[in-house]
Amino acid sequence: MILIDKKKPIDVLFISEGTYPYVKGGVATWISQLITDIPELNFGVLFLGSRRKDYKEIRYNLPENLVYLETAYFFEEKRSYIPKRRSESEKFHLLKFFLYKNSQLPGDLFNLNYYYTELQLETFLDSPEFLKLTEEVYIELNIEEPFTQFFWTLKNILTPLLRSIEALKNILKKKVRLVHSPSTGFAGFLASLLKTNLKIPYLLTEHGIYVKERKIDILASTVLEKFSPTFTPEDKYHVDALKELWIDFFINLGKASYLTADVVLSLHEGARKIQISLGCPPEKTKVIPNGVKVEEFKPLRRVPKGNIPPVVALIGRVTPIKDVKTFIKAIKILSQKMPNIEGWVVGPTDENREYFKECLTLRNLLGLENKVKFLGLQNIKNILPKVGLTTLTSISEGMPLVILESFAAGIPSVATNVGFCPQLIYGGLNEEDIKIGKAGEITPIGQPEVIADTYFQLLTNKEKWLKYRENAIKRVEKFYTYNVFIDSYKNLYHSFLKLTGK
Repeated sequence: MILIDKKKPIDVLFISEGTYPYVKGGVATWISQLITDIPELNFGVLFLGSRRKDYKEIRYNLPENLVYLETAYFFEEKRSYIPKRRSESEKFHLLKFFLYKNSQLPGDLFNLNYYYTELQLETFLDSPEFLKLTEEVYIELNIEEPFTQFFWTLKNILTPLLRSIEALKNILKKKVRLVHSPSTGFAGFLASLLKTNLKIPYLLTEHGIYVKERKIDILASTVLEKFSPTFTPEDKYHVDALKELWIDFFINLGKASYLTADVVLSLHEGARKIQISLGCPPEKTKVIPNGVKVEEFKPLRRVPKGNIPPVVALIGRVTPIKDVKTFIKAIKILSQKMPNIEGWVVGPTDENREYFKECLTLRNLLGLENKVKFLGLQNIKNILPKVGLTTLTSISEGMPLVILESFAAGIPSVATNVGFCPQLIYGGLNEEDIKIGKAGEITPIGQPEVIADTYFQLLTNKEKWLKYRENAIKRVEKFYTYNVFIDSYKNLYHSFLKLTGK
């Protein structure tokens, strides 16, 4: 559905998978910043979501230079139709690229005419050709799970892919000069299609490694285990074929993005190395770190007159990848030593409602109703002056903006050993950065006892806390200012747009 069309050429088109403008924070805020603070360019957004009902109102003030906004949903009900049997075509076998390990890119994979004519997106998944494809893949991959379950898994894999490709039809009518995807996945593949068919530059930025995060989600999922065989204890590391199918699908989507993008950006050197290990040509890679508007956070800085505020804030989405349950357990352990401790979870709770319910249940079972508070989405500037520490107990991160915002407000942070968190907290850009010293602490993943003890050591040692505060401010002011971030993208956009001309 087209929500905005100002009938102007689009200089930069973002393909936003489940983020801007319907989700606050993280990647969505990053997109909003780029659009708002590069006003000389016209931006468009194609938003990809699951179902319309899963997203509420637009969460951002849309700037004037957002000249196009369209939404598309993977699992919306389609009109009823009677599939037409048509002549056999071997071309549907191109879809096998997405399903097999170590697949090679077929030449026609990025030809939109193939999807719009040969596959007939509206009818393919209910056609004899799809059933034939399913049977062949089932046999070739030697799948042991029941065929019915495999059939529906394959259909659930291809449905969002083909529905998202269908959403490009309106974009193809627009004048688009450059496409920018904030992830691989479906958004990245659509960007590959637009680059190839419109002959325009394609920039890819990964905040976290998309394949890695989807793999975590898939392995943690219980949905696909329902029809799986019962395994013996020695099979505890076994990954069933249906989960492997999903994982290989996202790996191959990523491969398509890496090989077609003109520039592949990451937030830190560690992520760049992972991209290369996943098949991205090294010469395409570039690092542009996040930055924060330090001046806006300076007024929030407080030096406690007495004790450090006994409040730890986890600022982020309530989702499994943030491992909020470990945070709740850590607060329970810490409360034995610090009865006045509070743990605040500050962020949206509606992205994974089932997980949020589980977190509430755990909190209540541990008797923490008055200690662990879910505050929902808040203005972080109203939160930071009231807390002693910020924290992330995540099992995966990229380069969390919330840590930089915490530093800018003079608050040390405790985070798990994931993504760029160790480099942010201990220093890692260069020798000068390392020499600044610690701005918090790093803990292992999923160890609430260690995390609780780390909170305790910082909240009860004001001298150490003040030193970490000083280091945090030095680091963010020296290396992570917003101007460096925004200018890097502005220069990159203009360099490519000069090549495409007006």
